[in-house]
Amino acid sequence: MAKTMIMPQMGYDMTEGTLLRWLKQVGDDVERGEPIAEIETDKVTIEIEAFEGGVLTETLVSEGDTVPVGTPVAKIGVAGEAGATAEADAEPDVATASAETNGRAATGAPPAQPAAPDQSAPTQRADADGAAADAIGQAQAEAVPVGGNGAAANAIGRAQAESEAAPAGGNGAVRRAPGERLRASPLVKRLAEEHGIDLSQVGGSGPGGRIVKDDIKDLLTGAPAQARPAGERPQVQPQPQPVGVGPVAGVPRDLSRIRRTTGRRMAESKQVIPHFYVSSEVDMAAAAAFRTQVNEQVNDDAAKISYNDLIVKACALALREFPNLNSGLEGDQLYDHASIDINIAVAIEGGLIAPFITAADDKSLGTIARMAKDLVSRARSGGLAPEEFQGGTFTVSNLGMYDVAEFIAIINPPQAAILAVGSIKEMPVVRDGAVTAGQRMTITLSADHRISDGVEVARFLQTVKRYLEHPLLLALA
Repeated sequence: MAKTMIMPQMGYDMTEGTLLRWLKQVGDDVERGEPIAEIETDKVTIEIEAFEGGVLTETLVSEGDTVPVGTPVAKIGVAGEAGATAEADAEPDVATASAETNGRAATGAPPAQPAAPDQSAPTQRADADGAAADAIGQAQAEAVPVGGNGAAANAIGRAQAESEAAPAGGNGAVRRAPGERLRASPLVKRLAEEHGIDLSQVGGSGPGGRIVKDDIKDLLTGAPAQARPAGERPQVQPQPQPVGVGPVAGVPRDLSRIRRTTGRRMAESKQVIPHFYVSSEVDMAAAAAFRTQVNEQVNDDAAKISYNDLIVKACALALREFPNLNSGLEGDQLYDHASIDINIAVAIEGGLIAPFITAADDKSLGTIARMAKDLVSRARSGGLAPEEFQGGTFTVSNLGMYDVAEFIAIINPPQAAILAVGSIKEMPVVRDGAVTAGQRMTITLSADHRISDGVEVARFLQTVKRYLEHPLLLALA
């Protein structure tokens, strides 16, 4: 019997994946552990491997399609066992894996043969953002909470039971049988919801009648993919426009996957976490001199330290003294982390990613410098493994290299705090009663008021400042 492979969950907040390309074709022999497809997650592009050997009998997802976690993508069977495409089309949707899988890449068993549609118990499926559910059949879809992020699911609609069937393909109005599965990607469903389109009335031009993005675009532009039956029109509801506002100028474009994920998580952070902010000014003259002296004696460029390496080490040592700011909050439970793992925010094409340095308090400045350079390089080339950025206990976001004086950052949940670092500015300062040139840097800590308070954060910043203004302490720790 063929075994079903599903879209794996490569992190607790991953809700969907895009199948970029198949590395094996139907009929090819595959061995256990051999890559069969390349997928794109919110942050990286990775290969998925066969969980057992056999023959690739069927591919259930087309290249370029984005599907929820837990969706069947392929079947692996024995030689001579044919894939059952028609049977697959008749199978009920497989529910997406929930956030409780915590990053485990699960593999599903083959679905059972479907019974007659039960109109009293509609199948529900979470959409690509973990925030929508479909009801197939004649029962009304109800909004439900989904996964770990508590986002409300939206009822998109229900299939219409009508007597006449429209020709396959195209984007004219169609009539589907009761309980017939609606084949459309999460992106298509989102576009349809945004533009008030009833997908049950849209014919799909994709494989097996699947509704693709071009079908929606054709409806919106009025250019049919195929000839429509006479007298039939697509069910497009006009979007209300504010008085005096005309069409939006410009060409629409989709957000990148990483931008969508970052935006969703940051929006949740600001909505749920009561942020508060405390700033401090640091005299970086001693740190600048120390860095210059160290780098002059180091021949290995990879081991030469940056200002950010000093800041990471200072934060890690300060977190030893203030472990509450190294904790995480899940629901009403506060979790103390055994390790101090510092995330460093890295700008990449299309968004932001934050790989982390494990046990940063126990590492030398040279080791931190090497690890940081390696993580940043691989982050920008797309070479990070999921376990290198899915985690961490405290984040440092540094915009000093862009001549930003100061800023505030949004906490990366479930962490307790994030440090925003500005640039080092030369300015006059009073030292020993005399005015002299100084090098000053502003740091701002964003903290979760459910976990910490102003006094603790102020003392933490004082400790970070002490380490940076006396950098020999960083070398001796």
